[in-house]
Amino acid sequence: MKLHNLTILVASLGLTACGGVDDGTTPDDTLPPGSTAGGDDTTFDHDNSGFNPFDLLDRLAEEGPPRFTARMHSCPKVRVRTLGNVLRSLGVDMNAPGPVSAAGLYNAGYNALGGPNYTNRIRENINITTSSASREFDIFAAAADQIITNVSTLARCQVNGVGAQLFDGNACRIDGITCLIGQPAQAAHLDFCNITITSAADVDTGKRIAVAALLAAAYTCE
Repeated sequence: MKLHNLTILVASLGLTACGGVDDGTTPDDTLPPGSTAGGDDTTFDHDNSGFNPFDLLDRLAEEGPPRFTARMHSCPKVRVRTLGNVLRSLGVDMNAPGPVSAAGLYNAGYNALGGPNYTNRIRENINITTSSASREFDIFAAAADQIITNVSTLARCQVNGVGAQLFDGNACRIDGITCLIGQPAQAAHLDFCNITITSAADVDTGKRIAVAALLAAAYTCE
């Protein structure tokens, strides 16, 4: 009985082995078009070169831990109170009447700017949102005329008793842009300012847009 079973087992293995021979009728592994199989041209190119822990240690020693770098290099929204102080430092009248004045837009835009709600224990939203960025730009645009007029009289814009000017005729000035954004202006700032003016419907509108855009970029980490 045992010999009979062994014979059957050997015969079965022989048939299995013979069945593995490609006689031309065995289907290949090629999948039809439109399948989910990926290749070098259809999948993300992963870096499989390996991971060097010493590179990570060097980076951490130079940049600090992730929790520290996240705070140092993040781009939070300008606080509502800080935005008001910035506007005052640029000569904007924060008591000016009118709903579309810079002061009116600022005072009525408390919620849009993400101001805190201390009554309900809700902190200020420090993330840049569409509503906060839009309202901030509207405020800068409404304040542009006052800023252009007052910039030369501001203490922050005085150099040896001479005030900076934002514009020389229809052209932007780099010293005025430096005072406006609070950091040394580069040639790219000057080019952007001049292109904005020449691309606008008229010069005055172009100046307003240029001032608002430069301020918005300076206070949104752009």
